Amino acid sequence: MTGPQDGSPLFHTHTHDGSTHTHIDPAALARLAPAEDLRICAVVLPAGDQRDLWIHDGVLVEGPLPGARTLARDCWVMPGLVDAHNHIGLDAKGAVSPRVAEQQALTETAAGTLLLRDAGSPADTHWIDERPDLPRIIRAGRHIARPKRYIRDYAAEVDPDDLVAEVERQARAGDGWVKLVGDWIDRQEGDLAPLWPADVARAAIDRAHQLGARVTAHCFSEEAPAQLVAAGIDGIEHGTGLTDETISQMAVRGVALVPTLINIDNFPAIAASADQRFPVYAAHMRHLHAHVKETIGRAVDAGVPVYAGTDAGGTVPHGLVSREVTRLAEIAGPEFALGAACWRAREWLGQGQLEVGGSADLLVLDADPRTDLSTLDRPMFIVLRGRVVLDPA
Repeated sequence: MTGPQDGSPLFHTHTHDGSTHTHIDPAALARLAPAEDLRICAVVLPAGDQRDLWIHDGVLVEGPLPGARTLARDCWVMPGLVDAHNHIGLDAKGAVSPRVAEQQALTETAAGTLLLRDAGSPADTHWIDERPDLPRIIRAGRHIARPKRYIRDYAAEVDPDDLVAEVERQARAGDGWVKLVGDWIDRQEGDLAPLWPADVARAAIDRAHQLGARVTAHCFSEEAPAQLVAAGIDGIEHGTGLTDETISQMAVRGVALVPTLINIDNFPAIAASADQRFPVYAAHMRHLHAHVKETIGRAVDAGVPVYAGTDAGGTVPHGLVSREVTRLAEIAGPEFALGAACWRAREWLGQGQLEVGGSADLLVLDADPRTDLSTLDRPMFIVLRGRVVLDPA
């Protein structure tokens, strides 16, 4: 992995007025390997055409480039992978230090995940934007939940009367997204239940849209996504309880779904831990898990825009987007799953493909991933902003 050769830290932190600020050491950044002129002769996805890619100063350009190093021939190239539900700066206990967040981000780079949508984190990770060896991140600010109705130390916790004001704060803290917790266990009911009254959710979503932000929500249950889709939300995370009616509305309105299948694999263990105190909730979680492939398959068939996300950073390890692609491929086929974790996801997030003038963020592969997904786990090279950040040789 590219980095300073002397082992010196790339960042330092200090506290001022009760807030922790992170700064990058410019001298350390200068010691990163520079972008170089490169040529790659490959089949370029998603179009599948054979052509030469020319890279100069981190950008794809018209060739030829005299003196460019030929990085690879007779290979396949695709844009860098996208994890559309990731949490850099977060672990099971809440916010992590910048050094731990750095390792999380490096793990994603090494897996070829070069673009992340951070779906909620209590840590300030904007310093990552200055690092040429770390993935691009599009942030949603911090989760927004009601008091004692989500995982401790994760969310900004507010009562419904304060939801609109908190959405304003998180819209300004993020990069065009806001993340609501749509449902969680209600201890009085003993089962999943929506957190927000429908009229309050609609007002909060409307306010986010006025500020130019899109809104997504954590939803396991049936009721919460139905209410939030009706309220004008832009995305649903997990979506295990989607009904046919909600799916139809999502397809009509273009509401995105990020199912996080490898995290849903944890539902049986979650249910087992709740059997004694909340048996109705435990049974509900098992039911949702048992039908997840059918549910997500119906969403795909209906034309809901589906994207791949792992939910890494809470209890799910980083660097597993290829596993998520494989799970999604079991439902919708490999080419659909690849698009959900690459070119379609990039378009959805407003990021470029492998075109002249675009950033050289790409994977070089030894086989066609449309027919051999295992090649994602053994890239020949990973190029980020024109730098070769992973070279197995």
